[in-house]
Amino acid sequence: QVQLVESGGGLVQPGGSLRLSCAASGSIFSVTSMGWYRQAPGKQRELVAAVTLGGSIDYADSVKGRFTISRDNAKNTLYLQMNSLKPEDTAVYYCNALGRLLNWGQGTQVTVSS
Repeated sequence: QVQLVESGGGLVQPGGSLRLSCAASGSIFSVTSMGWYRQAPGKQRELVAAVTLGGSIDYADSVKGRFTISRDNAKNTLYLQMNSLKPEDTAVYYCNALGRLLNWGQGTQVTVSS
């Protein structure tokens, strides 16, 4: 089973930036569409950014214009560049496939606070 390992989270002030990475143990990015999900305290996990096998990209309205998803198939790594961060972006961020989910990784905590 493919393992997903997220990293890059941390504490940042409002307006700041972070770049998240998701490393996969296998070459899955070339065979499945992927997304970044997040789960805030007391809320359900939500999909915030997605990239399909064909390269189509979509974002949740709440992050559109601020977040950028990208992938490097050769490195088996998915990225999420997050700019203009807001306190409401505070959550644990995960990567996973779209549709048929893989086992969830441990996620990476993003905290936006002054």
